[in-house]
Amino acid sequence: MTGSSLSVTPTSATTARKVTTRGVLRSEWAKFWSLRSSWITLSVSMVVLLVFGVIAAYMYSPDAGAGDGPMSPEGSIDAVSLALMGSGFGSLIVGSLGVLLFAGEYSTGMIRSTLAAVPTRLPVLFSKSAVVAALVLVLTTIGALVAFQLGTVGLDGEKIALSLGDDGVLRSLLGAGVYLALVAVFGVALGTLLRSPAGGITALVGILMILPNLASLLPHSLAETLRPYFPSNAGEAVYSLRQSADSLSPGAGIAVFAIWVTLALAAAAIRLKRTDA
Repeated sequence: MTGSSLSVTPTSATTARKVTTRGVLRSEWAKFWSLRSSWITLSVSMVVLLVFGVIAAYMYSPDAGAGDGPMSPEGSIDAVSLALMGSGFGSLIVGSLGVLLFAGEYSTGMIRSTLAAVPTRLPVLFSKSAVVAALVLVLTTIGALVAFQLGTVGLDGEKIALSLGDDGVLRSLLGAGVYLALVAVFGVALGTLLRSPAGGITALVGILMILPNLASLLPHSLAETLRPYFPSNAGEAVYSLRQSADSLSPGAGIAVFAIWVTLALAAAAIRLKRTDA
């Protein structure tokens, strides 16, 4: 027998695969649904919209006081505001979901494997943002539409009753879904920046809920000028049926909030690119 030299021919199994945007998206999609907490939290946000909206509509009484309910500029509750009564809580839920998608990987150490698989890093950030934005947009829009339709039954015969065909109604309900999708992306950015679930969620609550109230500490004229441009106030303008004199238009509101989200994503991208896991 004569000796022979052996050579190994590279095969598809041994050849390194190129990281593609589509591949990262598919990976993040699979990762999202593999975590029970992700789809449970997403489902809860939809349930909150439905339950709060339906209860608000069925509990509505024209003889009740103004209370803490959502108001139109004229001071009366409108049917869309009732349907979107849960949007405030919903924003905290989807925003927290966004935070956990990235910060959760830092807390478990999984981020090292993720960034090793995607050395360029930024596709991970943008893919997580795209996945959660798409899912939140679809499900919360459905939740808002269903809450409104169910609420019309409870408001039958009331002066504030509206239908989807009425001016501004569909725009408001769709705007709620767009706003909540952007809040989820905002959460992803905060989670990437702070790398801590607790820190990211605290920052989210502070920016969306506490920051607008701090405007009262400013001089009145300055507070009135700045208040419409705070994230939650700008977002509220997107899904409000009617705008008061000192609020932004729906188009301006979505533009302002989109700028907030873009700035947060840019800061997150810089930190993700420049610092180690």
